[in-house]
Amino acid sequence: MQKEKTSDAITTAVGNGKFSSFFSSLRNLTKNYMIFIKNKKALLGFSIICFFVIIAVFAPYIATENPYSVITQSPPFAPPNSKHFLGTDEIGRDVFSMLVYGSRASLIVGIVASLVTIILGASLGLIAGYFGKIVDFILMRLADLFLVIPDLLLMLVLTTILVDLKILATMGEWGPLITVIIVIGIVSWPRTARVVRAQVLSVKERAFVERARTIGSSDFHIILKHIFPNVFPLVFANAMLSISYAIFMESYLSFLGLTSGTFISWGMMLKNAWDSVAVTRQAWWYILPPGICIVLVVLAFSLFGYALEEVLNPKLRKVY
Repeated sequence: MQKEKTSDAITTAVGNGKFSSFFSSLRNLTKNYMIFIKNKKALLGFSIICFFVIIAVFAPYIATENPYSVITQSPPFAPPNSKHFLGTDEIGRDVFSMLVYGSRASLIVGIVASLVTIILGASLGLIAGYFGKIVDFILMRLADLFLVIPDLLLMLVLTTILVDLKILATMGEWGPLITVIIVIGIVSWPRTARVVRAQVLSVKERAFVERARTIGSSDFHIILKHIFPNVFPLVFANAMLSISYAIFMESYLSFLGLTSGTFISWGMMLKNAWDSVAVTRQAWWYILPPGICIVLVVLAFSLFGYALEEVLNPKLRKVY
């Protein structure tokens, strides 16, 4: 008898529309999921990302040696063999193990720097788009200032400033890695802010936002409960593209010698290969693998990000 009452109550609630929005969202989620798995770019990018994430997580079990140990009996620049799958570097370290551990630093910098970019860019984009007027003018002119200055030049200046302040020196071996993350996050926020602002300008004029204002909802409540959920898919897709940009810039900064050699990354491997004249020695096993890994990961996150934009944005969506 109790079960029948419960069933009747659920049926009545659904009929009255209490759960209609929930089931509508569930249907949309299932539909988008089906579109996503049919997207070849998304599947390719997601597969490559999963592959490198697994390597980074299980690096101690995959690597054949400890690449951070400077004590080695192996000869320098030894070609690939049964013991060293990708040969050795200039001091005899196993290149394969360095490549495996390098995925950790590269992915950490990419993901965390992207979070800094998204949090900073999305927050300022929401504020600029919603409040408009003088707030929008100031924030967008600040974004223009960052966009006018070349990224590499701005990163050089910010890295120098952070090093001179010696604030991050107290963090020990994590200091250089945090420096790179902060610099990349600060430099790349304007692009995210502009994308989010453009979407907010459209969303804030819709009827449900006007109704929220009419009933006296605060600006913070409107931004958090009504506007942000509508721009979040775009923010999430942009985050994937930001990760690829951050990984590329980390490799760029490492190759230029702007980061510390404490953590092994793919960019640091390329720098060490260049400094040790690996090209002249024809040590291709020391140069090609990290370069290929950088290209693959950047390509994977880019494909995944563009595919998410197609899935989440009906205007870009293809008919499958």
